[in-house]
Amino acid sequence: MARPSLRERLAQRHAARAEAHALRRLRPAQAREGLRLQRDGRWLTVFCSNDYLGLADHPRVVAALRQAAAEHGVGSTSAHLVNGHHRLHAELEEAVAEWLGHPRALLFGSGFMANVGVIQALLETDGLCVQDRLNHASLLDGARQSGALLRRYPHGDAEGARRQLQGAGERPALLATDGVFSMDGDIAPLAALAGVATDENALLYVDDAHGIGVLGPQGRGSPAAAGIRSPLHLITLGKALGGHGAVLAGESELVDAVLQGARSYLFSTALPPALAAASLEALRLARAGDGLRQRLDALIARFAGGARQLGLPLLPSTTPIQPILLGDNARCLAAAEALEQAGFLVAAIRPPTVPAGQARLRVTLSAAHGDAEVDALLDALDRVCRQLESTP
Repeated sequence: MARPSLRERLAQRHAARAEAHALRRLRPAQAREGLRLQRDGRWLTVFCSNDYLGLADHPRVVAALRQAAAEHGVGSTSAHLVNGHHRLHAELEEAVAEWLGHPRALLFGSGFMANVGVIQALLETDGLCVQDRLNHASLLDGARQSGALLRRYPHGDAEGARRQLQGAGERPALLATDGVFSMDGDIAPLAALAGVATDENALLYVDDAHGIGVLGPQGRGSPAAAGIRSPLHLITLGKALGGHGAVLAGESELVDAVLQGARSYLFSTALPPALAAASLEALRLARAGDGLRQRLDALIARFAGGARQLGLPLLPSTTPIQPILLGDNARCLAAAEALEQAGFLVAAIRPPTVPAGQARLRVTLSAAHGDAEVDALLDALDRVCRQLESTP
């Protein structure tokens, strides 16, 4: 029997994606100034950035990056456990651990690398990983790479998590969840999940990529907002903190187990020290950033209230992630294109990032947005959605 052609298989897959309006394409920006971006010669107001506190362009953060790059160069030159671990990396780890109230922390090159590495390092083939059905892809990939039994519970259902833990036999177990869900913008029931984890002798792992800096006292994230301390708490540096990378904070023996066994940590070049310096400065600003969080909360309320008043199909969310559910891929792409023509950049999110039939415009807000910009976006969304309704 002739071997199937991989090229033909890929061509068929491409054609199927095109027919389903599911193709992705890269569109480079020519320039960026805060939440304004130039693409194809036109300036657009960005409403799809994860820079929730507006720190990516903060003068103190930029100055810290430049100074550290001048002193230490642009690369770490090696993996952490060879010769790539710099004092700035250690200072950042210590600062994150102290901020979150944990004894130890470990710096990764990205949130995706961290999630894959943490779960792969902690679980073996006789283990169990129980996850929310809407968890980020990196959490799911980490469980699969570990070889552990993966069980998923209905979104936000702590008792569903309990049933999965109880029904999988006597296996060492990790209960993993997003803190804030990146596509719906809602918050996990962390207090209830912490209770389930305690009752069932499982470790709770919270990926707080979209909660850190935004929620809780001093911006300590969704666990602090829920009044709990998770044994393992992952934060990313590329969203509210405006930079790049991720830090795992938690109990010392657990963090050390990750250092010893996470392949994505052991076999990756360390983050540039200059980026660690920038994140240190951003962390200081975020800790003291109650004014920024109040400003962001006011913008969230302004947008959500205006969307409800206009009758837009807004999913319930109190976080900067405000999804407008349109359902159909083609309608979602058409809406995003129409908004771009009106001067706004809003991401059209389609399967497999979200479940089939749940394509949406993912509006994200930042403390750097102005009231007038939010109002103008609402007006544009109202016009676009009305046009879609009138189109056969």
